[in-house]
Amino acid sequence: MMKTIMAAATATVIATGAWAQDIAVIGGSINDGFWNILKKGVEDATLMVEANGGSVNYMLVQNYDNFGPDLVTLIEQAVAQDVDGIAIPVWVPESQMPALKAARDAGIVITMYNAGQDKMKELDALNYFGSDEYVAGVAGGKYMAENGAKKIMCHIQIPGAINLEARCKGVVDGAKEVGSEVYVVRVPANLDQDMVGTSEALKAELIGDDSIDGVVTLAAWASDAAANAISELGATDRVKLGTFDMSAAVLDRIQAGTQAMAIDQQPYLQGFLSTATLFAHLKFGTEIIAEPVLTGPAIVDASNIESALAGVKLGAR
Repeated sequence: MMKTIMAAATATVIATGAWAQDIAVIGGSINDGFWNILKKGVEDATLMVEANGGSVNYMLVQNYDNFGPDLVTLIEQAVAQDVDGIAIPVWVPESQMPALKAARDAGIVITMYNAGQDKMKELDALNYFGSDEYVAGVAGGKYMAENGAKKIMCHIQIPGAINLEARCKGVVDGAKEVGSEVYVVRVPANLDQDMVGTSEALKAELIGDDSIDGVVTLAAWASDAAANAISELGATDRVKLGTFDMSAAVLDRIQAGTQAMAIDQQPYLQGFLSTATLFAHLKFGTEIIAEPVLTGPAIVDASNIESALAGVKLGAR
């Protein structure tokens, strides 16, 4: 009789998800402003998680200098904390995949966001939330070319990062469709977040080739650096500027007419959806049928700047 009661109690716990579900959300550098926007999405989802008895640990690397190994360290820390699920981008698959497969084999549910969409099946990941980086790049390249840029420089701040490489590959192909040329500039990763160093590097490229009439950067801060370089050369009217991701400064330039566009991947939604759906799967057994779930690309320019500015003021864009 006692065994029957215990078995029934155990079945009830399993069926209702009565135990706590703990998840880790792993992201990029603490010095990268992009992650502040994504963090708001994670924090808003965490309110729901905690209301249902779970917890969220938001884990970031210090910088991008030792990116792959640092990501592996965070994965291993999450596993050691006995989390039930991990939400993570895959930027450096040769480093991350063995650690993530080990976590998966230990029974941890993996969901992906922001980068590494093509690794979703290999990891048996729950889903992917983010922009298709190549498709976003194609859209950006076509936009710049259709708006008059004939020779475009695409700047990669962390060479080898698969999402960034895919973005510039898309820019190349999108611009080519319209008859424009793109060349890719890869700077050392230690210049990431270095406004002065990046601005000087981009300025040197522009001085070296005055036929460049378009620049596409892959992060909002890098767009600030490019804007400084273009302004210092007195080339604002000649060189069109576009970027991936947004910030108040980026949108101010679009509103002022000194920047052409920004490609928005909606990081708030990436953080919110990856956190909320991972927890809901662990707690309630729910799944989203559509996969991947794309949060971008959306191009923001002078035609729709006001709605984007409203989201920035609320910290969600």
